[in-house]
Amino acid sequence: MVLELILALPLLGGAAVAGWRDHAARWLAVATNGATLALGVWVAVRVVRNGPLTGAEGVLRADALSAFMVVVIGAISLLASWLGVRTMALEVAGGRCSPRRATAYGVLVQAFVAAMLLAVLAANVGVLWVAVEATTVVTVFLVGHRRTRGALEASWKYLVICSVGIALAFFGTVLVYLCALRAGGHSASALDWTSLVAGARHLDPSVLRLGFALVVLGYGTKVGLVPLHSWLPDAHSQAPAPVSALMSGVLLTVAFYAILRFKAVTDAALGPGFSRTLLVVVALSSLAVAASLLLTQRDYKRMLAYHSIEHMGLVALGAAAGIPLAIAAVLLHILGHGLAKSVLFLTSGEIMAAEGTSRIDGVHALLARRPTLGGVFGTGLVALLGLPPFSLFSSELLMARAEFQVGLGWAAVAALAAMVVIFVAVVGHARHMLLGAPGPTEVLAPPPAWVAAPLVAGLVACGLIGVFAWPLSGLLHAAAHVVAP
Repeated sequence: MVLELILALPLLGGAAVAGWRDHAARWLAVATNGATLALGVWVAVRVVRNGPLTGAEGVLRADALSAFMVVVIGAISLLASWLGVRTMALEVAGGRCSPRRATAYGVLVQAFVAAMLLAVLAANVGVLWVAVEATTVVTVFLVGHRRTRGALEASWKYLVICSVGIALAFFGTVLVYLCALRAGGHSASALDWTSLVAGARHLDPSVLRLGFALVVLGYGTKVGLVPLHSWLPDAHSQAPAPVSALMSGVLLTVAFYAILRFKAVTDAALGPGFSRTLLVVVALSSLAVAASLLLTQRDYKRMLAYHSIEHMGLVALGAAAGIPLAIAAVLLHILGHGLAKSVLFLTSGEIMAAEGTSRIDGVHALLARRPTLGGVFGTGLVALLGLPPFSLFSSELLMARAEFQVGLGWAAVAALAAMVVIFVAVVGHARHMLLGAPGPTEVLAPPPAWVAAPLVAGLVACGLIGVFAWPLSGLLHAAAHVVAP
């Protein structure tokens, strides 16, 4: 019943928001996300010690990889829902949002969290596809929440591009299913993860190659990988900050989780060569696009969005290496990126509410004028750029080490070149926003402590994970061996 409870908790929070429609109900939704995180930690400990859990008569299954993703979703949804209370309160107080729309926002956010949890707990590739499609439907309304021209345009662009991607993923899933049937699998279990991996050596190689290519292209659209990445900066720049935190912090990696699952099947059937080549191509292309576009950014939320494309490219390159060390580093990177990016998007929402603009040239001297927001934003950028002591420094080093071990040193060097360009671009933008001298009346009051505390806690967690990896080492080791036995 634990897995069913994990899925039910966000929905209970959404039901509370819909039923009570007041400020206290939003805090109850925050509490349910905190309980989801706590249960995710319990499941992770249980799975590492005793093996996978199942639920809902075999529809749900949690192994180490699933449990790790539940922990990531729980942590980021707790941060996003906590700051979401303030976001909606400010919008209602400022007349930019009616109480009814604020209620709808709270319900949709909880449905979004539940859909992502279903995706990572599904034992069946068909249920996974349905869950990822559900995230698309829900987030379309969240991206367009403010109903401005830019928000509606971004939501339609997101819907069209991601619908194309999810259709390609569906065709890839169907081809893998047909492979399993032709190999003698039973129709009732041909979409089950464990059955697919167990019978991988009997799958038709040519059909499986096409199926995996479509899966990478289709789910890669949701990840934000080139070539179907163009929805990401528009959606992230127009969505409310907590929604951007959820989308960049966990939605992208939930879609990449699907690619990892199919990669395990493909590598067992074909060896690592095919998936490695495909992932290296999309990874380096994504890094090149992110580097070129970050140089000319004028909007700090779009800057963070293009940074997501860079990090998803790094994750794809790490996954291409394929060995357990690489997969463990990829998962560590997913957690570190989720924490740092969610804190940055949430902080950017506070900056935008205070400054009234999302343009980089419209914000100056944050460290002097708004020291709390400037300090959190600057530290978050340090974490995101992969500097010590934060966990992204460790994960990037481990991924590079794994890439050299499998003969992808040239790709690691190419990625490093793109990262240098990105570092220079982001530091230049951050310098304008953070540094400078304030006017005599420009030093402003900090945000309330209950707003700043979760942001600081997220960065502290990211730093502690980078220095003390031992609480996660057993889980990361077990999860890596799910993808690379």
